[in-house]
Amino acid sequence: TLIVNARAWVTVRICGEALYSLCSAEGVQGFPTLKYGDPTALDDYQGGRSYDDLAAFAKENLKPMCGLGNIDLCDDEKKAMIESLMAMSKDDLEKSVETETLKIVAAEEDFQNELQKLQ
Repeated sequence: TLIVNARAWVTVRICGEALYSLCSAEGVQGFPTLKYGDPTALDDYQGGRSYDDLAAFAKENLKPMCGLGNIDLCDDEKKAMIESLMAMSKDDLEKSVETETLKIVAAEEDFQNELQKLQ
């Protein structure tokens, strides 16, 4: 996946065949697929693919979003989450990522086991 952030407000994802499961989760059905918006709820870009089409779309539709560079645009809940993460040490952040990664791996294993039961 290639993620391009320009001025911290444009997100474009281009998925390749090797990342099929990630792309499927994002609703990608063809390649290349362009998506934009909030990373937690990406929208499909349906416009033209020329530079002029993309530039006009970006100028008309894309805007700054909540994030480290624009924390003033965040709601109170997201501000609190960002501030709590920023207050953590590097070691604590790494441990948290590891813990959450293990949860994801376990959930994937459970899913695969249950899927096998259905076949």
